[in-house]
Amino acid sequence: MVTAKLIKGPEVAAAIREQIAGELVSLKEKTGTVPGLSVVLIGEDPASKAYVGNKEKTSKALGFYSEVHRLPVETTQEELLKLVDQLNKDDKIHGILVQLPLPAHIEDQAVLDAISVDKDVDGFHPINVGNLMIGEDCYIPCTPHGCMKMLEFIGFDLKGKNAVVVGRSNIVGKPVALLMLQQHATVTLCHSRTKDLGAVCREADVLIVAVGRAEMIAGDMIKPGAVVIDVGINRVDDKLVGDVHFESAAEKASYITPVPGGVGPMTITMLMLNTLESFKRKHKIK
Repeated sequence: MVTAKLIKGPEVAAAIREQIAGELVSLKEKTGTVPGLSVVLIGEDPASKAYVGNKEKTSKALGFYSEVHRLPVETTQEELLKLVDQLNKDDKIHGILVQLPLPAHIEDQAVLDAISVDKDVDGFHPINVGNLMIGEDCYIPCTPHGCMKMLEFIGFDLKGKNAVVVGRSNIVGKPVALLMLQQHATVTLCHSRTKDLGAVCREADVLIVAVGRAEMIAGDMIKPGAVVIDVGINRVDDKLVGDVHFESAAEKASYITPVPGGVGPMTITMLMLNTLESFKRKHKIK
């Protein structure tokens, strides 16, 4: 029996998009222009194509300037770096996103390093990563930022709480651990070699799971009343499930994110928020 309240991604995202749209009206009056987002997609990966389509749709709906560069899978690293350089110099572009994963012949990090720090709205440039580490001003990676906004939305105060993150990726696990640490939580970062994962998870007041393994966290691994944020999206028998076994977890948690309809919509919204922030920085607007 589901007793947990749902943290619905579309609802939280809609509230943030409304703020962005409202702010955009006055910014357009002040500057005579709008934020510009450029997305680069290489190849025909269906998931990547869907993500890029959603990003394009959302940025246009908000009134941003939007462009998508769809390139063939044979595109060389040199050609891609040349395009990134052009976008770095383009004054109407405030955010650049190169959709990952890239084809095997292109080195991801070389491309991420080439994006201007000021236009790195994904928050993956080493300088932004370093600034996040030391608590300085930076673009926060979109999915972790979305998780934090969800906690904010339900009024969850992290101060002094036990936070457990399952998954140590550079995209979600590490940054979300740092963000919770900055808000004075006691953070444990778990991974495939963690001993007795269930015991660690049962200590969590807030549990964030991002490993990409279907339903690996069950209800008996969750502390009664914990907040559970499930970042995973896995396809099992033609249906989407998270990294958390929803039914059993929802009997224990106080709040839980569903899959689909949880963290997913937040990621794109945070991308828009970062692009708006880049635009404001360029125009020196606080």
